[in-house]
Amino acid sequence: MAFLSPLWYQFLVCCFASVGSFTYGYDLGIIAQVIASESFISFYNNPSSIDTGLVVSLFTAGAFCGAFFAGFMSEYLGRRLTITGAAIVFLFGSGLQAGAQNMKFLLSGRFIGGLGVGIFTMIIPLYQAELAHPRIRGSVTALQQFFLGIGSLCASWIGYGCYLGFDTNNQWRVPLGIQLIPAGILGSLIFFFPESPRWLIEKGRYDEGHATLARLMSGGDLDAPVVQVELNDIKNAIDDDRLNRTSWLDIIKKPSNFRRVFIAVSLQGSVQMTGVSAIQYYSPTIFAQMGLSTGRTLLYQAINSIIALIAQAFCIAFVDKLGRRWPLILGNFGNCLCFIVGCILLAQFPPWKGEQPRSAQIGFIASTWIYNFIFSCTCGPLSWVIPAEIFNSATRSKGVAIATMTCFAMNTMIGQITDKAMNDVYYKYYYLFIICNFTNAIFFWAILPETKGTPLEQMNNLFENAPWFVPTMKRHNYLSDFETEVKVQQLKHEDDVKPSFSHRDEGDSVSDHA
Repeated sequence: MAFLSPLWYQFLVCCFASVGSFTYGYDLGIIAQVIASESFISFYNNPSSIDTGLVVSLFTAGAFCGAFFAGFMSEYLGRRLTITGAAIVFLFGSGLQAGAQNMKFLLSGRFIGGLGVGIFTMIIPLYQAELAHPRIRGSVTALQQFFLGIGSLCASWIGYGCYLGFDTNNQWRVPLGIQLIPAGILGSLIFFFPESPRWLIEKGRYDEGHATLARLMSGGDLDAPVVQVELNDIKNAIDDDRLNRTSWLDIIKKPSNFRRVFIAVSLQGSVQMTGVSAIQYYSPTIFAQMGLSTGRTLLYQAINSIIALIAQAFCIAFVDKLGRRWPLILGNFGNCLCFIVGCILLAQFPPWKGEQPRSAQIGFIASTWIYNFIFSCTCGPLSWVIPAEIFNSATRSKGVAIATMTCFAMNTMIGQITDKAMNDVYYKYYYLFIICNFTNAIFFWAILPETKGTPLEQMNNLFENAPWFVPTMKRHNYLSDFETEVKVQQLKHEDDVKPSFSHRDEGDSVSDHA
């Protein structure tokens, strides 16, 4: 990889790791189409709303448990081996789903597949955050949501194609079986990519960690200033953390740790209460209630996935320029307005009045698409970016695991109740999401500090000393300048080397590109 600049190398490694997120996005996109297909309904003898709710929610219940186990696995096995373990579990669960002969087999496969996805979604943003330079950390951890979007997009068009191309059980077995392919590729090839240098140094494998850090940050130059600064910061942070080693209970005893857990858990919980899970899982059902045919609803779902992907690419391009705080706040306000519009349309044009006017259908579809764009360029990616970067090395695995568990616990609840709620209270169910989006915006305006460009090793200083009510804080008072440290180290380095070596290629270190 010597022909690549360090930033591009980091980015491409993190892209490959995000294949694990693809599996989650694929399942989110495909399961709504599977349970809506005529062949699935016929094979399972018209499953009740409770059964279809279990098909959706057991997957996220498994993911909840998987995220918990990932907290232990990542600490003891490392990041790469944890990803491989997730792939093996997911392959087994996916095989059960694709070959299921009755509802019990299907539900078992859903839970086991969810275990694998829970491990994936916990470990991948953590792995990415530990590999990336602070200047691009937001972009690479946002890849979690971007590849989730790619998975959802592929699922939408694959599901739509299988719906049109098959009239047998292959209509749903083929889409469920295809998810074996990306998980198998990730599990097989992850060891061709670097382990987290922070984990290696923490485990006493100093030379290996130093070499990996140099490969990531400077194309292999062990003495590059950016490598020396980052290495010293990591060593100092790990030494400090060893003096304050935390258990699962201790993670909430120290005020600065509790503050980070509180923010991460609140963020992941709040994202599920934006209404995203209801839209992702049951949008075909909601579209059908507006009088649209099954084929038409699946087509609109596929277009919705393209919109999400464009929005997620927008987030990757700008998250390290615009930051985390204000995009999250404004995104929640935008979500609130979209649900107000959708709620009004559903209230004015209920399904029991017959087929809805075309204008109402267009208005509802448009509000759903706009919501999806806003969510996908703000709340969705940031729910993975922020938890992965705010914890220190002693608490990162545990903190990210708790946040991911919260995501899936809330996701399970929404997946289980949405079908019944849409049938029983219909448009009034949208009141919940209108209120939650509005209060989310106010809440994060009050408590969420900006973490853009902050090195992981400086997060302790930020969360230990900054005020809880963040609108009054001045961020520069709590952080040192990473780039200034690099420049000082670079001057020292240039004084120590021969003149013939003082001019390096433009791509030799991250600091040249920063």
